[in-house]
Amino acid sequence: MDSPQVIETDIPARLDRLRWGRFHGLVVAALGITWVLDGLEVTLAGAVSGALKESPVLAFTDAQVGASASAYLAGAVLGALFFGWLTDLLGRRKLFFITLGLYLTATGATAFSYDFYSFALFRFLTGCGIGGEYVAINSAIQELIPARYRGRTDLAINGSFWLGAVFGSIGTLILLDPAHFQVDVGWRLAFGIGAVLGAIVLVFRRTLPESPRWLIVHGRLAEAERIVTKIERSTPAASTGHVAGRLPRLRLRARERAANLLDLAVSLFQRYPRRSVLGLVLMAAQAFFYNAIFFTYALVLTTFYSVPSETVGLYILPFAVSNFVGPLALGWLFDHWGRRQMLTATYALSGLLLGLTALLFLAGELTAITLTVAFAVVFFFASCAASAAYLTVSESFPLEVRALAIAVFYAFGTGLGGVAAPWVFGRLIGSGDPASVAGGYAFGAGLMLVAALVAWWLAVPAERRSLEEVARPLSGLD
Repeated sequence: MDSPQVIETDIPARLDRLRWGRFHGLVVAALGITWVLDGLEVTLAGAVSGALKESPVLAFTDAQVGASASAYLAGAVLGALFFGWLTDLLGRRKLFFITLGLYLTATGATAFSYDFYSFALFRFLTGCGIGGEYVAINSAIQELIPARYRGRTDLAINGSFWLGAVFGSIGTLILLDPAHFQVDVGWRLAFGIGAVLGAIVLVFRRTLPESPRWLIVHGRLAEAERIVTKIERSTPAASTGHVAGRLPRLRLRARERAANLLDLAVSLFQRYPRRSVLGLVLMAAQAFFYNAIFFTYALVLTTFYSVPSETVGLYILPFAVSNFVGPLALGWLFDHWGRRQMLTATYALSGLLLGLTALLFLAGELTAITLTVAFAVVFFFASCAASAAYLTVSESFPLEVRALAIAVFYAFGTGLGGVAAPWVFGRLIGSGDPASVAGGYAFGAGLMLVAALVAWWLAVPAERRSLEEVARPLSGLD
């Protein structure tokens, strides 16, 4: 554009007034698969840890198992930052394909690892793809789903991580069974599952449009109008939720350049410093909580309860089902009861229940089965808390820097709370000392309780409000 263009449009209001339709179901199916893939990846990495140690080619130590998980998380952090910048620059849709392509290539290459370093490298690149997916997908979901459904939809999609965990658990029961495959073959085939699923998803994503909100900010109003009109036509007339009278209109100045670090700094530290503190605390607490426990859960079972590595999937399966059911059962409360109340409740309950589990583990009162039951109860609530952290960050900042903001909080939260956690817990488990592991659980519980207090103090009442009302665009005009 030769000069800044002033735009006035009701497109955001038209998107938010819609009731659920076929288009929204397509968004959930085509974009929600990201978390299914991530759940599959994390479950495979955890479930095959015993096979990696028993592999005659790799012969990993406990510390190397934890370090490979940290490599995956480090890749996710860097991938989120780099692809987050590209998502705000190039648009949501283009990044759907770039990040998924990287994931497909890297997870397929993992099956051909020949030593610790090659395995760690491929896990790192796989993490880069998944981290980029997080950013692009969360941005698009927030901008395409109507306000009244945003909370429950975001939680359900993030919770689908555990649907992938279920698939991974079932797959490893077959692939890691020596009766079906040799120990050095089964784990390699396991990583092929993700590549196959990812290839299927590419077909579905071709039908998704660019975010109309992103198009508006970049001066492409006519294209945004065509997309929204098509979405409205795909929604049954009786379900459009039409509001009589003129819809609220957004007035802004189209941007001549992409958002940069200065724009991000203005949003994080000048406009919304309290939201920045909240996002960092929520992301860091849930990242340590999840990554410390789930990445090393198979090691706990094999080290302290002598569970054979080929049957670990049986224990992960109920754990994963509970994590998936939690957001589905409680997600609607985030839209009806409120963000602050539900963030506080889910973080607090997660911390208290994990603290109790740590005490029982230390006292030797748990078996492999009862530990699994205990974690299933803990993560029924923790899954909601973790998903709500992504929801909070992705709806709390202006449209122009939404993807980059998600990337920064994901990176700092995962970097501070998650990357080192699997390696640290791998060392604690390798020591064979139950007190050390219980101490790690207690620390994670404490972090969640602190996050609950911060949520009650700083959470934004974003339920059923448009994104532009929650955080006015940087280019918005009064």
